[in-house]
Amino acid sequence: MASIVIIAGDFVEDYELMVPFQALQAMGHRVDVVCPDKTEGDIVKTAIHDFEGDQTYTEKPGHNFALNASFAEIAVESYDALLIPGGRAPEYLRLDERVLAMVRHFVEADKPIAAVCHGPQLLAAAMSLEGHRVSAYPACAPEVTLAGGEFVSLEVTDAVTSGKLVTAPAWPAHPEWLRQFQALLV
Repeated sequence: MASIVIIAGDFVEDYELMVPFQALQAMGHRVDVVCPDKTEGDIVKTAIHDFEGDQTYTEKPGHNFALNASFAEIAVESYDALLIPGGRAPEYLRLDERVLAMVRHFVEADKPIAAVCHGPQLLAAAMSLEGHRVSAYPACAPEVTLAGGEFVSLEVTDAVTSGKLVTAPAWPAHPEWLRQFQALLV
């Protein structure tokens, strides 16, 4: 099976980290979660984003997630795929050139990438999205478009594959998003 690295940071969306981490392991994949400036065993705080009828999502404290790998020690070329969860983490992770270099490795090596919710903010900062159909949380649509991508407005339970890139608007899309990602991994 595949080896997958997940880039996380404090206030990553809880479900968008926990569910793919566990589901991909259940499918037999090796999954490592890393965060810049943190090491294996360190904690990232998560946030739970929910859709409760307000103009935007609400945010509540989530679980603490213990990283199982060290950002500075991994060999990015040893991974077959990349997963980028959403939440608030991509907003500041996209300012870290080391993170952008990691994303670019997967793009340049034509390896599968899955990004959900605000995860495409990292993609838009790291690469041109020209020629790609990309979904994301609707507030990220301008970034997708400015990076040259075609923003795809989907039902919150849907996902879209464009080449080796699988994207979705939010965690309710997990079943479809992970199914499409799995299709690229096998």
